[in-house]
Amino acid sequence: MSVIVTDTGFAPDSVTQAFSPAPADGPLPAALDLAPSADVTALTARLDGVAIIRIAFPSFADGRGFTLARRLRLMGYAGRLRAAGHLIADQYAMARRAGFDEVEIADDLAARQPEPQWLYRADWRAHDYRSRLRA
Repeated sequence: MSVIVTDTGFAPDSVTQAFSPAPADGPLPAALDLAPSADVTALTARLDGVAIIRIAFPSFADGRGFTLARRLRLMGYAGRLRAAGHLIADQYAMARRAGFDEVEIADDLAARQPEPQWLYRADWRAHDYRSRLRA
């Protein structure tokens, strides 16, 4: 099982489709799984119909997923983006700023880093360096 983290705290998973990897060609699935090494530029003309993209984080020290999320947003993808795997609460604000809508974590991580630790970082818009520079 897993826990979905949003700006309002822990939530059950509302995605009903099964996540699938991207086929080499042809239409993409509605729920797409991407590895951190994926080449998102190859998906540019094929993103129509993709409702949610889940990007894997094999380690909390692997930041390639943040780059993929940013690239997808700059390419115009407006659907749901989910970071999944080994992220920690301290990375939640960075995930949101990179373009993720939610984070999927394992139940054991949710037990070690309970909801209040994630909610503490949920006000990600107010605590970035740019807002402090504008003040």
